[in-house]
Amino acid sequence: MSDLPDASLSTPTAAAPDPARADAARKGLLVFFAIVALGTGVFQGLILRSGKPLGENPWLVYALMWTPGIASIVARLVFREGFRDVSFRVGGASGWKVIGLGWVLPPAIGCIAYGLAWATGLARFEIPALAGVGLSGFAPPVRFAILFALSMTLVSFLSFFSAVGEEIGWRGYLLTRLVEAEVPRPVLLSGLVWAVWHLPLVVSGQYAVGPSRVLSAVVFVLTVVGIGYVAGWMRLATGSLWPAVVFHAVWNAVIQGTFDTSTKEPSIWVGEAGIFVAALALAAAWLLARKPYGARLAPREEPFATIPGLAG
Repeated sequence: MSDLPDASLSTPTAAAPDPARADAARKGLLVFFAIVALGTGVFQGLILRSGKPLGENPWLVYALMWTPGIASIVARLVFREGFRDVSFRVGGASGWKVIGLGWVLPPAIGCIAYGLAWATGLARFEIPALAGVGLSGFAPPVRFAILFALSMTLVSFLSFFSAVGEEIGWRGYLLTRLVEAEVPRPVLLSGLVWAVWHLPLVVSGQYAVGPSRVLSAVVFVLTVVGIGYVAGWMRLATGSLWPAVVFHAVWNAVIQGTFDTSTKEPSIWVGEAGIFVAALALAAAWLLARKPYGARLAPREEPFATIPGLAG
């Protein structure tokens, strides 16, 4: 644990309640939720109406993913909050270490969850020919390795531009305002909001669906709450938004772009609504956020609040 930020290792001191700050945060959240609801209704409505998988609605998906970010910008402008606390600073060596963790954690979860499912026959490994990108002449293991390398680099870079829209909203605004508003268990609540925001597309069968849509919805919520705790810890413990952005971008690129692509048919064990993936996401959340830690708005600042640990 020595390579993690100091905020995760020290015993944080709880900040004194600030009624004025809490009231301002609540007002900002009202505007944020109103804009998110409006944008989500429009873009998810169009996606649902199309009846097509998300991959066939790329521009609508991109607009949807930027809805939380736009909502946070509007809320900041309405209340003249500024943008300093988003926070776009890395925070030196400790920040880069957590960015590295955000880059390697999704493929680690993928290798364990999908590897176990493939090895036991609970899911079927079958990488497509990939003739469209000139990989059809390679053996399946080589195709998988190339696809994995591309997902970890080029695809993750491209995924960054959509993931940052969500993270500016979810971890850059919603989470910090929930903490400032003194809402109990703010990381859990932000993860639940993030999960529910996806659910219409899961229930419709257009996203992260397995053999049972109801089971997919339940397990998907567990997965998103788990990775929400991970992303929340990354954002608050470091005071930087970038670790959460990298984690989100690489998760989308690798889990969806490599491991889901290499799985023959939907399974209750893998995918973002898969039991193995949910279990590992929750395990990662436990390892990182089991103890209380100080929440920072920006790197090297004093914590402005204490986040309760999962073990508490």
